[in-house]
Amino acid sequence: MKPRHPEKINKPSNPIQRKPDWIRVRLTNSSIYSDTKKIVKDNNLHTVCEEAGCPNISECWSKKHATFMIMGDICTRACAFCNVKTGLPNPLDKNEPIRVAKATKDLNLSHVVITSVDRDDLLDGGAEHFVKTISEIRKSNPKTTIEILTPDFLRKGNVFKKVVDAKPDVFNHNIETVPSNYTKVRPGSRYFQSINLLKEVKDYNNKIFTKSGLMLGLGEKEEELFQVMDDLRCAGVDFLTLGQYLQPTDKHYPIKKFLPPEDFERFKKIAYSKGFLQVASSPMTRSSYHAGDDFAKLKEKRENKLI
Repeated sequence: MKPRHPEKINKPSNPIQRKPDWIRVRLTNSSIYSDTKKIVKDNNLHTVCEEAGCPNISECWSKKHATFMIMGDICTRACAFCNVKTGLPNPLDKNEPIRVAKATKDLNLSHVVITSVDRDDLLDGGAEHFVKTISEIRKSNPKTTIEILTPDFLRKGNVFKKVVDAKPDVFNHNIETVPSNYTKVRPGSRYFQSINLLKEVKDYNNKIFTKSGLMLGLGEKEEELFQVMDDLRCAGVDFLTLGQYLQPTDKHYPIKKFLPPEDFERFKKIAYSKGFLQVASSPMTRSSYHAGDDFAKLKEKRENKLI
């Protein structure tokens, strides 16, 4: 069998640390969880919930919430924290957008989150595939709000514009960590590319909600985190998510620290003081965790701000 992470095979092992008491996942085998799994499988789709080993999968799938991962399950980057497969991807599946729309309808989603692997092999980084997916969802699910979590479109020019023109309700791109960690944690990415993408999206359409998130516990200093918050606010980002990094395997980047819930609560207050409209901050927070509920709050806060 081909290894999931060929680039990590010869890396030194980093023993996985015992999780503290405040990080506990409740497993479930409910009928709704099984229904969600069947809908995903029947439509031949990938989810970031499965591919990235999300700790919240039991809770979310038991509520018929799933984050679809388009453009295959093989990523062209090799981030040190991520459990998605790395390698040479397969050609795009032109029928995938239709199946995502069908699964959205089958799950009766009022808010859907669409993410993807990085596709550096494609001329537009997969931007057109995002557009087609958004379009198909709109056709069969006109009342469903759409949140996209995109790659950075590094060296792809202004392809982000066609994605914004498709009018998703939320444009999310995760900064993931502080700049000093990039060469170790996100070697194929560039911090300012991510900041600039978020800024350019907001400059191009200031009505779209923008969102970004970081994993904590990767060795970042607090003052670095606060500087990233400032950078994101300068880029006009509305919504910030902060969660604890959890090491997928012993070949992935080691956890430097488990942050207690009190730290996440403190960071939430600081983020609000810097002007974010919505902040989700807890050890178990992930980009799409409670995304629908948070979008409703975000929308209400903007409307109240405009009154």
